[in-house]
Amino acid sequence: MRLENGDDRSTCHRIENSDGGAGVSPEYFSPAIDAAEGLLVPPLNFSMVDYGVFRSGFPDTANFSFLQTLGLRSIIYLCPEPYPEANVEFLNANGIRLFQFAIEGSKEPPLVNIPEETIREALRVVLDEKNRPLLIHCKRGKHRTGCLVGCLRKLQKWCLTSIFDEYQRYAAEKARVSDLRFMELFDISGFKQPPTFCSHIKN
Repeated sequence: MRLENGDDRSTCHRIENSDGGAGVSPEYFSPAIDAAEGLLVPPLNFSMVDYGVFRSGFPDTANFSFLQTLGLRSIIYLCPEPYPEANVEFLNANGIRLFQFAIEGSKEPPLVNIPEETIREALRVVLDEKNRPLLIHCKRGKHRTGCLVGCLRKLQKWCLTSIFDEYQRYAAEKARVSDLRFMELFDISGFKQPPTFCSHIKN
């Protein structure tokens, strides 16, 4: 089913640095808490994208207690490798559905090929309110996750300057021109502009 796109006016969203207080840098959510003390440990590069939508690097067992507080319904996993057994058991125990989209990673930017149709499929999962709250993650929560979030921001009418700024907050010195180009050229005409996300608590 093809959805008609909405108003195409762009809105710039200013993203302050951590000193400005208007945004939260990914370092704020770095797992700097000792799990042995029984405290909650978020995954690497964890952040809230929007109500009911979160992003991070690959969660491990030390992060499971934290993830339980989010009341997740779904996880979007953007890597081709099989999900670890411990993570699968955690999903099953908590009634969380796994959506895996196998996007190859690479340390050589010229070899990076982001499959547009795969990003489109993942974006449809994000937009389906039945799947939220959800967590988007890849390995480090930088490139693949950043591209998917960037495409979501285009649907939310963010201007490219703000989209690129958010991407670079996580990718830092490893930012890829190919990722920025992909987000710039991503065609949102087949999607309807999403409404403001609402918090969803799993019953």
